[in-house]
Amino acid sequence: MNPTLRQMRAFVAVAKTGHFTLAAEYLHITQSALSGLIKELEQTLGARVVDRSTRKIGLTDIGRELYPLFSQMIDDLDGALANVADHTRLKKGIVRIAAPQLMSCTLLPEAMAAYRALHPDIQVRLADTAVESVIARVLSGEADFGIGPERDPAPTLHVRTLFEMPFALVFPKGHELEAQARVTWHDVSRYPFISLQGQFTERLLDDMHASLREVPVKPAGEVTFMTTALAMVGAGLGLTVCLPYAERLATSYGLAMRPIEEPQLTRRFFVYTRPGRSLSPAAESFIDFLFDHVGRTYAEAAVRDTPPR
Repeated sequence: MNPTLRQMRAFVAVAKTGHFTLAAEYLHITQSALSGLIKELEQTLGARVVDRSTRKIGLTDIGRELYPLFSQMIDDLDGALANVADHTRLKKGIVRIAAPQLMSCTLLPEAMAAYRALHPDIQVRLADTAVESVIARVLSGEADFGIGPERDPAPTLHVRTLFEMPFALVFPKGHELEAQARVTWHDVSRYPFISLQGQFTERLLDDMHASLREVPVKPAGEVTFMTTALAMVGAGLGLTVCLPYAERLATSYGLAMRPIEEPQLTRRFFVYTRPGRSLSPAAESFIDFLFDHVGRTYAEAAVRDTPPR
């Protein structure tokens, strides 16, 4: 005894309108097709649900018992389907992102604002956190995806490269290095260097050691957040390096940025997602938008920064 959804919809329409013709119009089917569905339902149940007469239509005792049940089932199903449709049409949804503190106060707010202009009904929630906590938030399910640099040990996550950028030197405006046509790591080594704790410094020194016989830069101080390093550089306590996506923040501290050569060291940032777990339409949409946004933004920046020939 398994009534079909079409049979239940036909019965509910008849019960609501009290008329076969009106019910058929409501369902956009012919009256004969509607009558056939009611007959199929009664055959499936083994009982009559509608009393027919020349003047009116009424529900049987069994019909009156089934009507609120079928009606509620259809309302619940229609509501669930409408909710799914809202998600797939990006009329509803939540995106949860975990990202390092520096990216969370530079690149991501701009991307979030641009995305909201296209999809105002999607909520994008950003968890700004230490770099080492990004992957943990993704693994725990607190975030739909995370953004961060490569870290050891390699995480058991699905990884896509978001961008690769060269390190840039950050120094106070008017610094003597600003007058140089180009800046190398040997130039940087003449000044106090402010770095970040953990793998940032370890990987930086490893990369330099692989490219130079001598590692010219030794950190004079290590801090937890890049914003602290920028504030210290602004106070004249030394120099630091960061990636070009933070240029607007560096400028707000009254600082300048220059590419560093010999060698040119780069960092890759990745989008981390949990393997075997499907993302919501909203999260997939934001990730696609982010890749496009980053590609356009830094392609334009590269064109602006290219010196004329």
